[in-house]
Amino acid sequence: MSQQPVVAVLGLGAMGHAFAANLLKKGFTTRVWNRTASRGDDLVNAGAQRGQTPRETAEGADVVITMLSDGKTSLEVYQGDNGLLAGLKQGGIIAQMGTLGVDATESLIALIKAQRPDVVFFDAPVSGTKAPAEQAQIVVLASGDREAGAAVEKVFAAISKATKWLGEAGRASKMKLVVNAWLIAMMEGIAESTQLAEELGFTPDDLWDVLDGGPLAAPYIKGKMAMFKSGDYTPQMQLTWALKDINLAIDAGSKLDLPVMKRISETWQAAVEGGYGDQDLAVVYRYLGSR
Repeated sequence: MSQQPVVAVLGLGAMGHAFAANLLKKGFTTRVWNRTASRGDDLVNAGAQRGQTPRETAEGADVVITMLSDGKTSLEVYQGDNGLLAGLKQGGIIAQMGTLGVDATESLIALIKAQRPDVVFFDAPVSGTKAPAEQAQIVVLASGDREAGAAVEKVFAAISKATKWLGEAGRASKMKLVVNAWLIAMMEGIAESTQLAEELGFTPDDLWDVLDGGPLAAPYIKGKMAMFKSGDYTPQMQLTWALKDINLAIDAGSKLDLPVMKRISETWQAAVEGGYGDQDLAVVYRYLGSR
């Protein structure tokens, strides 16, 4: 294997595109594929090699990153005559980095064991959104055989600020659901609290001034409150995808009550149906104010 592994990135949404761009900046030979091929035009102009199919894109790669929207799409991309498993070299590495949930991740693990037991599979979703990904400031939640797929660590280092190792493949996707459930609960909480502040005669700036410098002043929340103030909800994470993630968390915790998560799911489902889904999840503040 060369000093730097050849990397293929399948799925060029906001996160996958950022991964590929950072790999190119750091000198990795980078192959890209997306169903809407034009998403990769700028990457090709910057030196990426575009494949016509997942299979073709995976051929010659040492590490394949998949960053796809859901489990169904991932299974379609992985298998079949034109799937990535048909093209990946013997002993190749796959890093699945999307938020797919527990069942879909387990299905991928089973598929690879059945069809390509030589492949080293990492379940490695990330903590972070569009802007941190573009700046390589996300955190990778990694699980899998770290020793067998050591080359993946160079790839993770190129696209993130840290990697948290969580054990056998599948555990990272579980932790990702926990992290996103907490983030989503925090988002709903600050949206409702800001609505209450305004009802009682305070501005969002008044609220932040009270929080600032204390233990409740999360930088993430400051950024979302800036969206409340500006009304600019250019998506870092679309509300539609956040709704998907909270529903995956509820499914994973089906034996638990989880009343707050369920109520958020109902509220955010209504917001998506009301036309807010393609905006940043902070737009729930605007939705609540419109009711």
